[in-house]
Amino acid sequence: MSALIVSGVAAVGLAAGGFAYAANWPTSQIFGRTIVAGDDPNEIALTYDDGPNPAATPELLAVLAKHRVRATFFLIGRFVQEQPLLARQIAAEGHAIGCHTMTHPKLTLLPEARIRGEIGDSQKAVEDAIGAPVRLFRPPHGARRPAVMRVARELGMSTVMWNCIVGDWNPVSAETLLGRIESRVARNREAGQGSSVVLHDGGHLGLGASRLESVKATDLLIQRILGTKWVTPERWVRG
Repeated sequence: MSALIVSGVAAVGLAAGGFAYAANWPTSQIFGRTIVAGDDPNEIALTYDDGPNPAATPELLAVLAKHRVRATFFLIGRFVQEQPLLARQIAAEGHAIGCHTMTHPKLTLLPEARIRGEIGDSQKAVEDAIGAPVRLFRPPHGARRPAVMRVARELGMSTVMWNCIVGDWNPVSAETLLGRIESRVARNREAGQGSSVVLHDGGHLGLGASRLESVKATDLLIQRILGTKWVTPERWVRG
């Protein structure tokens, strides 16, 4: 194999790796600016994906109310259409709300027309339910490409990512989740960053997913990490 061919193959490999990084790594800014976290190490944003879910969201809201902590919920449009009162309750209790598409697809695999439908329809579903504008968006799996970022911007939304994710969609205990969160928050603090924590109050395959360990982990976390300023990603939006 000639050196030219080898160089070409290597270049293609590097380009593919760079695209995969830009499309999937949560802190990558290559395809456009996203909100990850602020520069105050004591700030933590609790964010919850895949709701509203009647099997877990009410219990989570009770925990947050007990501690007077405001969180952010990224809601799936089709679940909002099935559970509009629960979506409205989240908003009524003072939490920030973003959209998480209609059906939770991997947006990087879709044509732009479908991307626009997934994001725009979910924004409308949530706004219809809560009676207020929705200005935050989180792509499922964190997957994005330029078209995803462009559509979100055109719809007036900021794309929100994270720097702390702990796999709570798997069957693990609250104590295990807590340990993972504490480790990642400590790492972010050492780097001089705040933390944007991803947990789940629902499951994207359907309503009724068990997320009680995530709810318990939230309760433990709020009590355990002292000196924390609990914020929402809106605080980190730059003009």
